[in-house]
Amino acid sequence: MSAESKAQLEYPYEENGYTLYSCATCPYAQRALRAFTMAGVPFRLVEIDLMNKPSWYHLLNPLLQVPTLRTPSGDILTESLIIAEYVADQFPAAEMLPTSALARAKLRLFLQLFSTNIISAYYRVIRATTENMQVEKQKLLEGVQEVSRALEKHWGEQDNEGPFWLGNRFTFVEVATASFIHLFKVMDYYSDDGFEVPDTKEYAAFRRWASAIEADPTFTKVKPDDTKLIAS
Repeated sequence: MSAESKAQLEYPYEENGYTLYSCATCPYAQRALRAFTMAGVPFRLVEIDLMNKPSWYHLLNPLLQVPTLRTPSGDILTESLIIAEYVADQFPAAEMLPTSALARAKLRLFLQLFSTNIISAYYRVIRATTENMQVEKQKLLEGVQEVSRALEKHWGEQDNEGPFWLGNRFTFVEVATASFIHLFKVMDYYSDDGFEVPDTKEYAAFRRWASAIEADPTFTKVKPDDTKLIAS
């Protein structure tokens, strides 16, 4: 085997440590990065240029997506929520996840609701044509309202005043959702009239939650520069 071929079969990693392969502007990859930030555990960060992926990256992730995690044992994990939950379970002192099975189930249901109503709807907006842009924005607003209702219901059931899912601390729900909420801030680039969540009662819970997320150090430590986010 030539030296060049051998080099292509090698990839950078931290011996006996965690290595996270990520991209600063990818909202999915930011989930894993925030989980590690919350856990406070050392890890090696390897930045992946999604426009020019390293020749060795397929050895770690055949789909060539980020994030990817190499554990100290050499096991490879992919998919952002799986990695984030692994980190939360591996380092329970960070208290990212509730201990109750029921509470975890409700958390996952909320994340599914968020994915359907916010993440999917957001990407439909930025891919929309001029003709259907307003229709897609309205669908996104309806999705925000659904999430707002779910937050209000959850807080009421748990006797929890918020502003985060589990009360006054940024935890796993916010790890999973923060980057996508921030994407609203860059929608001016995709649309002349931008996108704004109305300051009315039906959106109040969402606005309170989003404001708390964007002000929290766990968010700001990992927040990418908006100009780079737009360029990506």
